[in-house]
Amino acid sequence: MKALWHTRWEGHEIAVYRNQAEVDRIDARAIERVLLLYLGEGHSPGDVVQAIVVLADECVVLGAECGFAGRVNFERQAFWAERGCVHWVSHARAPLPLRLRTGLGFLRLSPPVHARVPKSELAPLMARWPVQGAQTWDERKRRRIVRAQPLCFEQA
Repeated sequence: MKALWHTRWEGHEIAVYRNQAEVDRIDARAIERVLLLYLGEGHSPGDVVQAIVVLADECVVLGAECGFAGRVNFERQAFWAERGCVHWVSHARAPLPLRLRTGLGFLRLSPPVHARVPKSELAPLMARWPVQGAQTWDERKRRRIVRAQPLCFEQA
């Protein structure tokens, strides 16, 4: 039977569960940055395939099936907007170590749904990613609407 992953807020922490058993806790106040890796244009929350939560010394890599992106986008929106730490990156332009990569089509890879990785291992890779934001889902959606208007001079 396939494991069921999910996340939920518990006070100032985000708990990660696998089949109702807690596997991790992330202190939301300690989050330096959240990188949402998306497919396509990233116009839908369903386009997010992985989330990287950057902490002081390590990164927590979470697959889409754990629901973390929903916690960022739709719960405690004022918290995320005030922090200004949510960024977006095209999955195609965000290489990760092979053991953490998701694959598409013919090359289907199975990265862990949850992994803690030393920040020093991912920092050189993340430094080269074309990061968009900081922006919440609502800010991202509003910018997309503005850019779609005739005579819009705002860059993507």
